[in-house]
Amino acid sequence: MKTIYKYILTAKGSQKIPMPMNAEILSIQNQNEQICIWAIVDPKEEKELRHFEIFGTGHPINYKTGGEATFIGTVQMSSGSLVLHVFEKVK
Repeated sequence: MKTIYKYILTAKGSQKIPMPMNAEILSIQNQNEQICIWAIVDPKEEKELRHFEIFGTGHPINYKTGGEATFIGTVQMSSGSLVLHVFEKVK
């Protein structure tokens, strides 16, 4: 049975998060000053590492979006001074 899980990212450049295979990302938002991804998952599925990259506004992006990465969303932290853009690296 599928369900919605939450995954927390840190505000660093690159990280890998274990998620069940075929997880479908629904949303990314700031929750209590944490970067959170919500995804539909089948918890019985084998896990795979998903590779996420985070860039601040004005920071260089070192790959081609669309071909090497997919845009997930933009997260504005509560202070309003930090805006982060999250991409998932394509395999």
